Amino acid sequence: MKRLLLLVISVLPLAAHCEVVSENLCFERGEGSPVKFELRTYYDETNKWHGGFVKYASSGVAIPLVLTDHQAEEVSPDMPWLATTTWTEVSDGKVSGEYEMVSQGVTVLSMTYTKKSNGRQYDFSHNWSIDFSAEKGCQWEQ
Repeated sequence: MKRLLLLVISVLPLAAHCEVVSENLCFERGEGSPVKFELRTYYDETNKWHGGFVKYASSGVAIPLVLTDHQAEEVSPDMPWLATTTWTEVSDGKVSGEYEMVSQGVTVLSMTYTKKSNGRQYDFSHNWSIDFSAEKGCQWEQ
C-alpha cells in the first residue's frame, strides 16, 4: 500500500504540469503622448485557456482581458500568417472596451482600442525599444 501511495505521489507532478506561454508587449499612443500601456497575455494550450491584462503607465492597475476572437489567414505561402486577435476589457465587472491587434509573425501591424461607452477608437503603436521585465513590466522611463 505504501508503495502504491509513493507511486501515485511521484506521478502527480507529471500530470499537473502544463506549459503557460506569455507574451508581453509595450504600446503607446504616439511619440510624446502620455498614453502608454503594457499588454500581457497568457496561453495554456493544454487546458485551452487564454487570458491577459493591460496596465496603463499612468495608473499601474491591471485591467483584465478576455480573448473573444482570433482569426488567422495565409496571405502568401512564403510569409507568416496574418492574425487578428480581439480582447475584451472588463473593468469593475463590466465590459468597458475592446482591443484589436493585427500581427504578422512577431510584427504588430496595428493595435486599436475601442471604448464601449462612446465607441471612440484609439490607435496605438508597438514600441520595440522599451525594456520589459516580468517583475516591473514596461520600463517607460529610460
